[in-house]
Amino acid sequence: MPKHNYHDIILAPVITEKSANLAEKGVYVFSVKVGANKTHVKQAIEALFNVKVAKVNILNVKPKKRRVGKYPGLTNRERRAFVTLVEGDKIELN
Repeated sequence: MPKHNYHDIILAPVITEKSANLAEKGVYVFSVKVGANKTHVKQAIEALFNVKVAKVNILNVKPKKRRVGKYPGLTNRERRAFVTLVEGDKIELN
């Protein structure tokens, strides 16, 4: 993924009860592009939020089976990045 816009890599923050608890510990959760790797995510977070990233963990969320009437299907697959910041740095997601 050479020379992409950073907004194309970081799609949205994941706002859940679990991610809110992790944010208190300095770990933030973002939904990222399926083809993004740890290096792309680190560069994008550092550029967009002006913080220093200590560690990035990637999680692939598998699609779930769903039905619409009589038609079975799958939800979209997703890729999440758990970003740990350096001590003292913080991201305001409001």
